[in-house]
Amino acid sequence: MNKLTFAMENYLEAIYELSHGNSGARVSDISERMGVTKASVNNAMATLASKGLVTNEKYKEVFLTPAGLEQAKSTSKKHRTVLKFFTEVLHVDENIADKDACSIEHVISNDSIRAMHKFMQANKTDGSN
Repeated sequence: MNKLTFAMENYLEAIYELSHGNSGARVSDISERMGVTKASVNNAMATLASKGLVTNEKYKEVFLTPAGLEQAKSTSKKHRTVLKFFTEVLHVDENIADKDACSIEHVISNDSIRAMHKFMQANKTDGSN
């Protein structure tokens, strides 16, 4: 699959989270979530549809294809892992950690994500520190 831009990965992640992974997401909800215009969402959906990652019909909900769902799950998992590591292990403020996780999720390797997850499992971080 062609490498996606960070913005396109963020759109997939937004659709995934808004649809809870199994239903569709409305363009207006994606627009609100991303802080962009509906026209921007429609342009992004056209790009993602051309890559086979979403299906969308005019005035209908946007759905992730199996390939889109896989990509969205991966990005979302990376985001959650980095966020948890920053807040529970490093004690970074949650708002800062969330913004940083959103940037890092696009460039961090799966090996580093696995290492973070393994570290947290070994140290049983529970957020109580």
